[in-house]
Amino acid sequence: MSQQPHIKICGLRDVATIQAMDGLPIHEIGFIFAPSKRQVDKVTAAQLIDAVGALRAASGARPRTVGVFVNETLEGLKAILDVAPLDVVQLHGDETAAFCQEVREKLDVQVWKVFSMKQDAEGNKPLNAMERLTPYKAAVDAILIDAPGGGTGKTFDWDMIEEYNKAADELGLTLYVAGGLHEGNVQELLRTYAPNGIDVSSGVETDGQKDIDKIRLFVRRVMEA
Repeated sequence: MSQQPHIKICGLRDVATIQAMDGLPIHEIGFIFAPSKRQVDKVTAAQLIDAVGALRAASGARPRTVGVFVNETLEGLKAILDVAPLDVVQLHGDETAAFCQEVREKLDVQVWKVFSMKQDAEGNKPLNAMERLTPYKAAVDAILIDAPGGGTGKTFDWDMIEEYNKAADELGLTLYVAGGLHEGNVQELLRTYAPNGIDVSSGVETDGQKDIDKIRLFVRRVMEA
């Protein structure tokens, strides 16, 4: 690959793991506010954000903090951001482009929009990528394509990535890929499709807890791709 993709580690819940990530070339660290076994509240998130602030990323800049939300209201987002000052709000529900733009402007954060790669009962792919992404062109900073449900540890049909990669590039949007990534398959993904970024959660866990050794191995595989 000509340029290392951004690496996002999502679903962090403890300060010790974040501190152990010091010096790794990780670009974003994610916290889940939506209902999930990895969910954190705003007070805990504020403590985790403080821990991220002390990290030395390989680039010299600390990793950005990303909050994951599903169909949260503007007021709800503001209440959380007032306590936990995130850099990015990642919207994983049915949020419209207009809502994304409102969040971006009124709350002064970056906004990422997630698109599920769900197929219908006949196995048909979702709407044309350009049709899905075009309304969000001026409303978000990045898009993320994920397996249905998110956080399931399952991949989706990677053949769908190429179309989204092309559409995102034409629209000037950064594209992240998530869904079932781990140290054993991330190189294949990067070498075949070369997205701008990758997002991992369950693939760097052991027994439902983040595993710093798996995080380091995942990062090394990305660097070697």
